[in-house]
Amino acid sequence: MIMKLKHLTTVILSVGLLFMISCKSKPKDADIQAAVTTALQSSPGVSADVKDGVVTLSGSVASQADKDAAEAAVKLNQGVKSVVNNVTVAPPPPPPPAPVEVTADDALKTAVAGIVKDFPGIQADVKDGVIIITGEQKADRWKKLKMALDALKPKKVDASGLKVK
Repeated sequence: MIMKLKHLTTVILSVGLLFMISCKSKPKDADIQAAVTTALQSSPGVSADVKDGVVTLSGSVASQADKDAAEAAVKLNQGVKSVVNNVTVAPPPPPPPAPVEVTADDALKTAVAGIVKDFPGIQADVKDGVIIITGEQKADRWKKLKMALDALKPKKVDASGLKVK
């Protein structure tokens, strides 16, 4: 009888020990979430959700290296079974637009066009600061036009193509 009791006690203790070992508590999702959140502090723009030990990463980072680093940091945490990395890599910003080159002739062309519009029969062009006049005009109108063009202070007013009546 004592032998049976010893044997029964040994069996009960063995079963109890096995039960305690097999029921070792696994990390809870909340604990994993806290550890993962701490691990991701060096990865701004990345967030994580944990369900049944599976970590799902989301967000946006500047480079593939940043995405890989976030995943590696999460995998180091106890209780993480796997990682689903849904982090996107943002495209690089577009290059700045090429500067628009504005020449001195552009401003002079605009001013000349504003003056010449009041003188039908006259065409004007600007090249390297020289106003080139062509067409046909009466002498008194030509004098008014010439004074208005000279006020713009061009290098020269070339009227060799102008026919004065």
